[in-house]
Amino acid sequence: MNEFGRLFKINIFGESHGKAIGVCIDGCPVGISLSAEDFIPDLKRRKTGAKGTSPRIESDMPEIISGVFESKTSGAPITILFKNNNTKSKDYSSLVDNPRPGHADFVAKSKYKGFNDYTGGGHFSGRLTLALVAAGVIAKKIIKSIDIRASILKVGGKEDYEQILENAIETGDSLGGLIECVAKGIPIGLGEPFFDSVESVISHLAFSIPAVKAIEFGLGFESAAIKGSENNDIILNDKGHTETNNSGGISGGITNGNDLVFRIAIKPTSSISLKQNTYRYSSDSVEALEIKGRHDACIALRVPVIVEAITAIALADLFLINEMY
Repeated sequence: MNEFGRLFKINIFGESHGKAIGVCIDGCPVGISLSAEDFIPDLKRRKTGAKGTSPRIESDMPEIISGVFESKTSGAPITILFKNNNTKSKDYSSLVDNPRPGHADFVAKSKYKGFNDYTGGGHFSGRLTLALVAAGVIAKKIIKSIDIRASILKVGGKEDYEQILENAIETGDSLGGLIECVAKGIPIGLGEPFFDSVESVISHLAFSIPAVKAIEFGLGFESAAIKGSENNDIILNDKGHTETNNSGGISGGITNGNDLVFRIAIKPTSSISLKQNTYRYSSDSVEALEIKGRHDACIALRVPVIVEAITAIALADLFLINEMY
């Protein structure tokens, strides 16, 4: 459903064009300093407005309505709201009859028998990642000894992507991207074989980010094409440090003391200005669709901070499970 976590539990709610979206966090340790200002740096990194991102501008100011007393976490569930103010729902009215190719419009209508809020993508919208970033801010306070950094490696298959991004904007098309995340300072022993391996937990959260289509840890898919003698990481000392880090900091599903390294692939945004053919319910035929509204030419540009957040959430839950907080 919409809940994740064993001890550090998060539940996200709301729709893109509804009154608000938000997150409820249960299991957060008490006494952690927390105010609305703590969220601003990461929320700004996710905001729209830069080249290639949606022109929809929201204030994204968090409203903490429970779980914090006198600027400290109280032990009660923490609920954070974000109001939706800049919506243009009429831009999406045609999509009820004409679902976007590559988007959740078709499956959402089918699964929820047409009762779903389709405006702005409803509950399937990337706007819900705002809730993930908010939960990530709190998670980072639990794992404060760990430094998590995510960055864009490629957009549209290019490391130098300025021109290809400009072309996509001008033609009304979209691009995907490749994001790498590196977490330093991780202790040995996080993760549980088999179903709660570090890879499993992070992957579970990674695929909660709309448009994520693939994930790899360490050498990833490359490891399928080399020999064991090339892939194995030579252990150098009793701290677990290795000569290489092809494993991405994980052995047998458990952190091994090296940097945690993984990459995710973001598909191109489904909503593009170019005409596309798609099924129309009313005519029971395939017809041209021209999408209106405000959309990202490359959603990957806003994803690094979201990847940092889901990594922090996963590690915070594992920290609490292993009583490392």
